[in-house]
Order: sequence, then structure tokens, then C-alpha cells
Amino acid sequence: MNMRIAHFSDLHLLSLDGVPMRRFLNKRLTGWANLRFKRGHIHRASHVRAIARAIADAGVDHVVVTGDFTNLALESEFELARDVLVQDLGVDPDRVTVVPGNHDVYTRGAMTSRRFEMYFSDWLESDLPELAVDTAASARFPVVKLRGHAAIVSLSSAVPRLPLVAAGELGRAQLDALARVLAHPEVARRTLVLALHHPAVQDGWSTLKTHLDGLRDAPELLSLLMPLSRGLVLHGHLHRRIQRILTTTEGTVHHVGATSASLHDERDDRMAGFNVYELDEQGVKRIESRVCDPATGAFAPASVPKYV
Repeated sequence: MNMRIAHFSDLHLLSLDGVPMRRFLNKRLTGWANLRFKRGHIHRASHVRAIARAIADAGVDHVVVTGDFTNLALESEFELARDVLVQDLGVDPDRVTVVPGNHDVYTRGAMTSRRFEMYFSDWLESDLPELAVDTAASARFPVVKLRGHAAIVSLSSAVPRLPLVAAGELGRAQLDALARVLAHPEVARRTLVLALHHPAVQDGWSTLKTHLDGLRDAPELLSLLMPLSRGLVLHGHLHRRIQRILTTTEGTVHHVGATSASLHDERDDRMAGFNVYELDEQGVKRIESRVCDPATGAFAPASVPKYV
């Protein structure tokens, strides 16, 4: 029987109710300014809730959310994000994979308090917990969920950075743990579905862009994927629907990004929506995308631009 996986990302849910001004005397000050004068009006929580409900109605087998649940890693924002998963999506945590984005570990306080893990512990249960290691997001990754034809493996690329820096990093310990996960027989016999926030394929990126906004150890991750005959890498971060084809030594891996689930944009490849992937025993059979129509609240088919 084929398996269907839904994917959405970059919710960027904002909630400042009751937050004292002293909480903004750090990196959040630049983040707030960006929201106030540039980004705040283009991200709509209503789109996120509509997407979650549409996925719930679609009856998929599994859901992947690739990070940036919050804007400023505030407790009120995590509560709002958890409410979306519980009330709007309403899918058992066992059937949902979550990873943190850079906005979810926006400050060192969010990291040291283990805020992401505290709010999403129900969704971070792994079938292979003995292979997980502590990460900069103060949670244990990789998280592995063995489901049907898929081995859904999530990584944390979220690292607290200085203002205006959004780069991610997996770290040596997590990469070594991933190598052990990939060698596990229950993972090796399935199609790998790898979830992380930052894209692993960064062709054409300048050294400066990678340093400021990319996955700094992407080459090390890609080297681990080279022996695969099939697979699917899911990411967010770019706020754009995009698909790249990674040719490995043994076959092909699809590298697919979802746009921001809250983004209101006239461009079809950026407007809020979600992706659906169909897997059979041979690997990835079909990739589809749905884009939100703000006039009707419905979701229409959308193209996923492909870059080889």
C-alpha cells in the first residue's frame, strides 16, 4: 500500500501578549524591528491554521513540519504553535515529525531552557532513541520514525546566532549519529525521508550567503547521502517551493523545500501552502503541492519548480 506524507514549514507564529519589554533586550530587538517594519504584515496565522485543517482532512499517513514554528522563540508563540498541532492538525504525535528552525532557538535563553523540547516532547519520541545525541537545540536528534515504506529521520540544524545571522549547523556528533542511523537495517530497507530546517543543497550560493544563512556543514551531510539509491530530503527556511534532484552514486534523492505556511505573497512559488509526497516500495512515486487561495480559503494544485 502506498504511503502519503504531508509537509509544511515556517509557520512564524507571533504572539507578544503579556511579554515584558525586558525580553527584547537581546537579539529579539532586531527581530521585532524586522517584523514591525518589514515582515509582520505578510505572515498570517490564519493561513497556518487553514493548512493544518486541510492536511487533517486529506487523510495522509504522516506529517512533517520543518521548523520555524515561532518568530522570536517566546513561550506564548510555542503555546500557539502547539495549539495548531493539537487543535487544527489533530493528528496523533506518533504520526507527526517536527524539527526546530533557527527562529525556534532564537536566543541562548531559548536553548538553555530547552524550550523547543519542552513544548514538543510528545512529537519527539524516537523508535531508535539509543542512536540520538544532544544538539544545540537542547533536544536529542536524530529522531527516527519507522512507518510503512519510510524511515522518517529528523535532524536539528537550529543554532542560536548573532543578530542578522540565520545559518544552521548539524555538528559532528549529530552527523556521526546519522551515519549510525542510516546503517541500521530497519532504516536501510526503507526509503529515507530526511527532515531538517536548512537546505542541504546550496548550489550557486556564495561563501558569504552560506555563512550567514545556509547550512554550514552541508557538504558533510551530502556525503552521507551519496550511497543512497533513493530518498527524500525535506526542508524549509527559503520560504519557497523548490525541488532539486540530487544524483547519488546509486540513484536519485529528491530534495524538496516547502514555502512558509503563513506567507501571503502574489508569487505562486511563495504563497502559503503545503506539499504531499507519495511513496511506494520502490521510493518516491509522486510529489504534489497545494497553494492557498486567499479569496476562497481553498487549496489548489501548484507547481514545484525543479532545479537539477
